Amino acid sequence: MGTSDIGTPLDTSLWHPRALRLYRYWRSIAPPGALPGRQHLDPVHIADLLSCLWLLDVQRDPFRFRYRLAGTAIVEAIGREVTGQWLDEMHPHIEDRAGFLARYSGVVESGQPSWRKGYPRLWTHRDFDMVENLLLPFARDGHTVDMLCALTVFYRRDGTAAQ
Repeated sequence: MGTSDIGTPLDTSLWHPRALRLYRYWRSIAPPGALPGRQHLDPVHIADLLSCLWLLDVQRDPFRFRYRLAGTAIVEAIGREVTGQWLDEMHPHIEDRAGFLARYSGVVESGQPSWRKGYPRLWTHRDFDMVENLLLPFARDGHTVDMLCALTVFYRRDGTAAQ
């Protein structure tokens, strides 16, 4: 699973500046012809994004995701600390949401990013109606996706972005 490069740039014209900044950073740290790995990510270069970042480790057999890290805005939206927890155990309702895990596994299998803006599907927060999130694949060996880096922007009821 996975691919050997970061592919064609996505259309980012509708993206929040935070998502665009992370995407551009991800592209900039990718080795030639390969995906970047966690070892290429330097939090110092994206310090202003850390509160809305979350990392998921990919386990292949059985196929599951585990929270490696969740920024403060993510923990607040979820309502509890999730670092080290399995995604499906922390959010058992995702099994019932058609296509939810398919998006995540699609990023793992294709090695290509995925962007989405819409109603929250993973967690809800009383102050936010919409979310925008970006899933980016990381591969320690440059080819086999072993981690997803995600950024979530929360939108208030009036349409303005929080954080």
